[in-house]
Amino acid sequence: MTYSRVGAVGAAEERDREAAWEALVATARRTVADGLVVGTSGNVSVRVRDTVLVTPSGVPYDRLAPADATGVDLDGRQVLGTLVPTSELPMHLAVYRATDARAVVHTHAVHATAVSLLVPELPPVHYMTAALGGPVRVAPYAAYGTDELARHMLDALTDRTGCLLRNHGTITYGTSLDQAYDRTAQLEWMCHLWLTASSVPGRTPSLLTDDQLTEVTERLRGYGQRG
Repeated sequence: MTYSRVGAVGAAEERDREAAWEALVATARRTVADGLVVGTSGNVSVRVRDTVLVTPSGVPYDRLAPADATGVDLDGRQVLGTLVPTSELPMHLAVYRATDARAVVHTHAVHATAVSLLVPELPPVHYMTAALGGPVRVAPYAAYGTDELARHMLDALTDRTGCLLRNHGTITYGTSLDQAYDRTAQLEWMCHLWLTASSVPGRTPSLLTDDQLTEVTERLRGYGQRG
């Protein structure tokens, strides 16, 4: 590889990082605007080649600028920026190491967190359950930012693209920031739905069967625009 080629590759990666950081900040701000987090709670990451860009710890999202870009390698070594990465870095890295994720969104959404206090698994109240791989599990509680929490989360994510974290919140991943965010929003909506339906005295919410979820899974494979 010639020097000019190396330089071109480096410039292209830099442009990709800049665009990814801009999208990451927009997604993080969206979690606040949509009420999924309060203050600096929750965090967002996106993978660009072997670099994981992450929201920094304790910095309000509306203050983040291009110069604040923060990134680590897959071993957690900081390779970009000077701000300290999110305390939940172990969870984000665990997802990237174990899956094909390109983006991860973690929130403290109210209804989803409430469900995590009540059941070991979100009942399948809506067909969007299939979009997350099946009934959404609740990972056992562990202190935030710990490897123990990351291990619990990975277990709950087996064959799923999202899970609840007991007494904590949600985590979802996808092939893009938009997909990861949409899964977070859908999860929060389903939790709100189940809490609303199950609060009606004397009535029990109807749930989808395994066969019904399997049918929806097949239908979702062809959903959206193609071509």
